[in-house]
Amino acid sequence: MEEFQYNEVNSVSDMEVRGALSKTFLWMFLGVLATAITAVYTYSAGIAETMAVDGTFAIICIAQIAIALIMGFLLRRLSSTMITILFFAYSMLTGVTLSTIFYVFELSSITIALFGSAALFGGLAILGYNSNRDVTSLGSMLTIGLIIGLVLSIINLFLGNPLLDIALDWAILAIFLGFTYYDMNNIKMFLSSGMVDTEKVSVYGAFQLYLDFINIFLRILSIFGERRD
Repeated sequence: MEEFQYNEVNSVSDMEVRGALSKTFLWMFLGVLATAITAVYTYSAGIAETMAVDGTFAIICIAQIAIALIMGFLLRRLSSTMITILFFAYSMLTGVTLSTIFYVFELSSITIALFGSAALFGGLAILGYNSNRDVTSLGSMLTIGLIIGLVLSIINLFLGNPLLDIALDWAILAIFLGFTYYDMNNIKMFLSSGMVDTEKVSVYGAFQLYLDFINIFLRILSIFGERRD
């Protein structure tokens, strides 16, 4: 989150920081809600089956990657409104892809995984907020770990090793728990500096935390979820 645009303000009160963080979590909640509604509708309307056949899912995945890259690399040039639009576009596209979990897992498992993820996410977010340690190096380590995990996941698509699958699920879960701690601390530090566009921090911070939560949820579901017959 190094590329936020700086303002002329030099200090921000604790109350102002909490207010901005409240907006961040509100945006994140709305993003998760948009994902959930889209996923349920896509599944119940049978749209997911059609997309799986005609290859639309691949296009949606490419669109998600494109949005994430645009938000990451063009953050300073984008307005708060455009960032918000991209965030909700990403959330809804994610809902389309996540609709497939209803075909794979029991609804009870999805519900339990959702609440379990919320508890873990909340705990790490609180720790990140209350920490005054310099977590700069942690971000680099987590990023490297995630890249290694993604590469191994792609390789295992061809190997089909179930033990490696389980190990990767646990490893990536730990990485995104770490990212939750890191992102929450980073957002707080940027807001406290008083030298950033708080609207951009609130929305883009919500996007970062949204990604953490969704990935925590998916890994918990993969590890503990009961699959449908």
